[in-house]
Amino acid sequence: MAALKSDSLSLRGPALQFARPTCPDNYKRNAKWRPPQAAVIPDFHLPMRSLEVKNRTSTDDIKALRLITAIKTPYLPDGRFDLEAYDDLVNMQIVNGAEGIIVGGTTGEGQLMSWDEHIMLIGHTVNCFGGSIKVIGNTGSNSTREAIHATEQGFAVGMHGALHINPYYGKTSKEGMVSHFESVLSMGPSIIYNVPSRTGQDIPPGVIHTIARSAYLAGVKECVGNDRVKQYTDNGIVVWSGNDDECHDSRWSYGATGVISVASNLVPGLMRELMFGGKNPSLNAKLMPLIEWLFEEPNPIGLNTALAQLGVVRPVFRLPYVPLPLAKRVEFVNLVKEIGRENFVGEKDVQVLDDDDFILIGRY
Repeated sequence: MAALKSDSLSLRGPALQFARPTCPDNYKRNAKWRPPQAAVIPDFHLPMRSLEVKNRTSTDDIKALRLITAIKTPYLPDGRFDLEAYDDLVNMQIVNGAEGIIVGGTTGEGQLMSWDEHIMLIGHTVNCFGGSIKVIGNTGSNSTREAIHATEQGFAVGMHGALHINPYYGKTSKEGMVSHFESVLSMGPSIIYNVPSRTGQDIPPGVIHTIARSAYLAGVKECVGNDRVKQYTDNGIVVWSGNDDECHDSRWSYGATGVISVASNLVPGLMRELMFGGKNPSLNAKLMPLIEWLFEEPNPIGLNTALAQLGVVRPVFRLPYVPLPLAKRVEFVNLVKEIGRENFVGEKDVQVLDDDDFILIGRY
């Protein structure tokens, strides 16, 4: 015991010292600093993916789509999905020649959905319509972890492609964008969505050119403008215009493959003609007042109001979206008459809804 006590006391004494490791001078001269990226192990987790081919779509199949509709999500009075109305909307897209739909995008209010709702709606769409139209799920997120998880689930339930956004609000660097996109691209065909007006950050061309090395990059939904569209198409990168008011010129003058459209929710046949029928400035001019009306307030406020007045969805809004004011609702009825009711979805007469006709849901 005395020996133990003596030893323990010596451990607390000032004489105890640890030798510091020394490095040869030549090591100090030759050592190179390694950036933090070098410590990332992207394949630490094996991909959760299936090799079954029942619903598999090649990247080239996605690249060939010319009219993709960012489909609206309708609601029941208690705020849950109105799947009957949703199915009717999708069927009208198929009948009128749309080739693909974005499920749960900005237009479909994915930002107001839980991930359970989101993946359920993707799965429902694939199950009911996957043989007739390409289903592209918006499984992007500003959180890389969430984007990975949602994209794994989306492909597991059969979606044909994914839509991915750059991290918004909590913005990252160019290198961070590349790492974010590369974390999800290996799972299946993907479209990158660049909309700085919503994200607060442009995806620079250098990022797109870097990730274009992936075989799963189908292309870019580009909202910056036609000069950017041409910059990509000149370099062999597929682009869909994200702006209905520019899509005609994007398609026929700047090399875009097509459009990911909001207006096609309302007039899918005319938007198909605009994308398939060659240059048609007269049709483009005919649609321009409707397109301008749709985007006077942030999307999807105008679209939700229009579809309710056409009688194809219930006039139910999930907050914070609210219907357009009465004067704009009257203006829409006049636009329908000018363009022709037969060109719009649904069969009911268009009507002006009163303020009291709308239901606004804050909890659902």
